[in-house]
Amino acid sequence: MKPPPDTAFVKTAGLKKVFKDFWLRPKVVALEGLDLEILPGEVHGLLGSNGAGKSTTIKLILGLLFPTSGEVTVFGKPPGDVETKNRIGYLPEESYLYGFLDAEEILDYYGRLFNLPGPTRRSRIAELLDMVGLQGMRNRPLAEYSKGMQRRIGIAQALINNPDLLILDEPTTGLDPIGAREVKDLILRLREEGKSVLLSSHRLADVEDVCDRITVLYGGCKQAEGTIDELLSSPESTVIETDRLDADTLAGIEALLKKAGGLSIRKTESPRQSLENFFLGLVEKAGREGAETSGATGGAGVARFLTRERPAEEKDPPAEEAAD
Repeated sequence: MKPPPDTAFVKTAGLKKVFKDFWLRPKVVALEGLDLEILPGEVHGLLGSNGAGKSTTIKLILGLLFPTSGEVTVFGKPPGDVETKNRIGYLPEESYLYGFLDAEEILDYYGRLFNLPGPTRRSRIAELLDMVGLQGMRNRPLAEYSKGMQRRIGIAQALINNPDLLILDEPTTGLDPIGAREVKDLILRLREEGKSVLLSSHRLADVEDVCDRITVLYGGCKQAEGTIDELLSSPESTVIETDRLDADTLAGIEALLKKAGGLSIRKTESPRQSLENFFLGLVEKAGREGAETSGATGGAGVARFLTRERPAEEKDPPAEEAAD
């Protein structure tokens, strides 16, 4: 059952953003009359071509831009509220990381921004590096990381504060199929823990795999919104899957269809696995046979502090440890 509207983590009403030139004349209407709700425990996909208004929507939710008109609330408060920001994790399309820092140092830096106590920071850093498969490269400068590895550390920094709302802008860009699959699995696990995720991506397969609802933008306007099944199902056709049929059985089915109303079998084919599953199967097989890699390894599932079963020492940390 859909929760009442006032329980939405994010809610916009008639949201409009117009960018102006130097003389304050309207130049670009980036967003026009957007009504959007992101509910607790849902993964909401934001789709659109370049310039459709996706990044503008995200920046308005984060309080990085101010709307020309309309309203936006996050956890029932204005986006600029400090407590609101403490409950949000954000992965931008391009992560701005200090290349001279290593993985532990960059995560410690972001942990300090959220005033996390020293013991909590150290515990979470270890869990996050293990989760994103970078535990073996924790002391290498980020400048030496590949784009995919930088994307992994970007996901880790977006989770350091254990957010209730996670905003991901093209999270699988630069990731290999293993990393992309792990990110999608992580998103689904975070949803099970009651967190909400706003996912903006050009990779439609990623959105289809993990999103509960999607909003499609074009020209700054909402063109469609609904669940994946509502938007993608085709009521004009019926698909039946069974064991492989021989020619005589197919002929009998064809005769029944004609008798039932002049229908016919349009197509018969053998189901096949996706290329992603095929590739991941090969990689898992190679790993079992002892093959080695010098790159990022597979993650170790979701970090424990992101789950409902958080370590007891994190629930009520001593106030004096915040500056450690």
